[in-house]
Amino acid sequence: MQNLTVTTVQTSLYWENPGANLAMLEEKIWNAGSIGDLIVLPEMFTTGFTMNAPALAEPMNLTTCRWMKQMAAQTGAVLTGSIIIRENSRYYNRMLWVEPDGRIDFYDKRHLFRMADEHLVFSAGEKRLIKELKGWKIAPFICYDLRFPVWSRNTEAESYDLAIYIASWPAARTLAWNTLLPARAIENQCYVTGVNRTGTDGKAIVYEGSSGIWNFLGEKINDSGHAEVIQTGSLDMAKLQSFRSAFPAFRDSDRFSIHQTGR
Repeated sequence: MQNLTVTTVQTSLYWENPGANLAMLEEKIWNAGSIGDLIVLPEMFTTGFTMNAPALAEPMNLTTCRWMKQMAAQTGAVLTGSIIIRENSRYYNRMLWVEPDGRIDFYDKRHLFRMADEHLVFSAGEKRLIKELKGWKIAPFICYDLRFPVWSRNTEAESYDLAIYIASWPAARTLAWNTLLPARAIENQCYVTGVNRTGTDGKAIVYEGSSGIWNFLGEKINDSGHAEVIQTGSLDMAKLQSFRSAFPAFRDSDRFSIHQTGR
């Protein structure tokens, strides 16, 4: 099993301007120097966290999908982040997983943020996604999902080594962000990567980043602070396996199943 390098992109975003955001992100990634096996972008990285889905949604395999395929191919890294997708007359906050060979998979945000009326505009996802990269099992999640530990639970049937949470998490609730991310790492005995944006959006909501990587002990091993920054951290599989072997709390976890309710 190989170590995994993860590049986190913490940045401000142009409000509802996909072209400007794609150009900005492309420049930042190319100027970052060293890039990891996986590049993680924030939630709704082409628009900011907006409910203006009818005007800004894209179908699959159009502008942003093609841009992500190009960037993945040129960097040799998997690229992931969420955009607004229109599919079958519905809108999804969809986290795309784009590999260097052009293959695409996706995770649709399960928990929609009702305090911003996201649940009135978007359709909720109905399944989790587990991807493999260099022998690592990786589970992607989006923002508000972080508050729901049952959905994030590392289970025997759907086990993972790394959880990723991309977000537009306001500065007013930074304490929750910095509390829940290490909690998910500790309870699931895994690494956790959290990527949040910075700056102020079109609704005057302020974001202060605090992106990073947490290990299975809940320790923050890579800290982006509050600035616009791209950082790459290394995740050690041998240390993770050694800890799980020495402290196998997962063997005493409660067994349960999640019943889908449909919408």
